[in-house]
Amino acid sequence: MEKQEIRELIWKKLEDEGIASFPRPVHGRIPNFKGSERAAVVLSGLKEFKVAKLIKVNPDAPQRKVRELALRSGKTVLVPTPRLRGEFFLLDPSRVDPAEASSISGFTRLGERVDIYNVERVDLIVVGSVAVTRRGERVGKGEGYSELEYAMLRELGKIDASTPVITTVHPVQIVEEIPTMPYDVSVDVIVSPEEVIRTGGGHKPEGLLLEFLTREKIEETPFLKEFLIRFHRKQQ
Repeated sequence: MEKQEIRELIWKKLEDEGIASFPRPVHGRIPNFKGSERAAVVLSGLKEFKVAKLIKVNPDAPQRKVRELALRSGKTVLVPTPRLRGEFFLLDPSRVDPAEASSISGFTRLGERVDIYNVERVDLIVVGSVAVTRRGERVGKGEGYSELEYAMLRELGKIDASTPVITTVHPVQIVEEIPTMPYDVSVDVIVSPEEVIRTGGGHKPEGLLLEFLTREKIEETPFLKEFLIRFHRKQQ
């Protein structure tokens, strides 16, 4: 199956089986699901979470509880602006209310805006997914921003191949096969409300793969455009 076919299948299944949760419909989103808070609690018990000081978490609804638990555990949380519209939001656990700051309206209002160049080293990445395999292949909602954020952080030395990437999903989001591209980022750990799957790693790009960046993607993402200007200057 192609990636979009997998997305459509999962979105439909979540809705048809009554698993989808607010915001709905989940079509076109990183889907929230019943049990997402439980999955977040399970994730917070992992060693990767416990030792991390700075955690990058995607801004989507199913990972809101992850953001809250990280803040309650005294961890600094880094949240990208949706669709890479600009800088990142840095949440200091000593300065924000975890419940309030974990919401989209909360982290955009309470988070300190920082650019990617001044971010400290990231210890753990939590991503949202539409579907995953037990080997760690992942498909998101199709816009490619998680992959771009990962590649940019790798280029700047803020993460490396050993930085764990974790996702939380409902069991129905686990599929047999997902086609991959060189820029795709595999997850190291899959957490559902029912189990923890350690995938053994998988493919992770070492940085930006410029040959896959379309002019349209660059033009519609000002932050990426600025990054590429700096990137080219560095290469010269």
